[in-house]
Amino acid sequence: MEQGGGVMAVKTMPAQAQPHHHHARARRGGVARAMPRLKTVLIAATAYVVALLFLFPYVVMLLTSLRSQESLRDVTFWPDEWVWSNLTDFWGSGLAGNLWVTIKVAAGSTVLVLLVALPAAYYAARHNFRGRNAFLILVLITQMFQPTAMVVGIYREFFQFGLVDSIWALILVNAGFNLAFAVWILTAYFSSIPRELEEAAFIDGNGRFGALFRITLPLAMPGVITALIFTFIAAWNEFVVALTLTTTTANQPLPVALNSFIGQYQVDWQNLFAGSVIATIPVIILFALIERKVVGGLTAGSIK
Repeated sequence: MEQGGGVMAVKTMPAQAQPHHHHARARRGGVARAMPRLKTVLIAATAYVVALLFLFPYVVMLLTSLRSQESLRDVTFWPDEWVWSNLTDFWGSGLAGNLWVTIKVAAGSTVLVLLVALPAAYYAARHNFRGRNAFLILVLITQMFQPTAMVVGIYREFFQFGLVDSIWALILVNAGFNLAFAVWILTAYFSSIPRELEEAAFIDGNGRFGALFRITLPLAMPGVITALIFTFIAAWNEFVVALTLTTTTANQPLPVALNSFIGQYQVDWQNLFAGSVIATIPVIILFALIERKVVGGLTAGSIK
């Protein structure tokens, strides 16, 4: 290019060099995109390994429940003979009544916990009353108490009230030990719901209870379900207090009644595991149906 009698040389990049840079950027982009994929695969593989480790005891329990008495000492992983009658004989052994006791205790404890925890948690979340922090700390501290450490005192109290060997005693004890967790979870969830939603309901003519049942409580259902499922599972699996407070086989929950398969000189392993499988199935089904809302309830209040 000529300008003012001079010559200005303009250097241009060769056309063949440009694709080289495009390929280099493409390779770098491909590596950058491949790294998250490799990370995702490693995380997924680790998660599957951990899941298998947790599920392996349940698989062994299920396979043992389908073995015969003669094949319990076999080294093979799969039973040579599948004895399905171990599961069906459960209903004729009398343990079906104990299963019904377990359902009543777990359901009654859960209902009682929700009836007490919902108003307590709602008031603690919406009112900054004197001693509020001390109340919440006290609630958390009571969760640290173990039934085993207080089983003697619990038995003495219920003995004085004439509630030993009663389903009501088991309901009250399980509700008492799970109430603190429910109040703590529900307080965090109610605190995460904006007050403006209730104020808008007040403007529309709703009172405090109307706003609670129409606005706040439906939004708080993940937290309510979290408290429900944890209370239900804890009451379903409770053993020590139930063993102490029940004296007749008919009033024992299933976890305690299964102890009858353990004798002084022999353990009826296949029937013990068959009963354990049946006792585990309702909890697994309940948790599988609502596990998404359980996750939402546990993470409530973690992000502000």
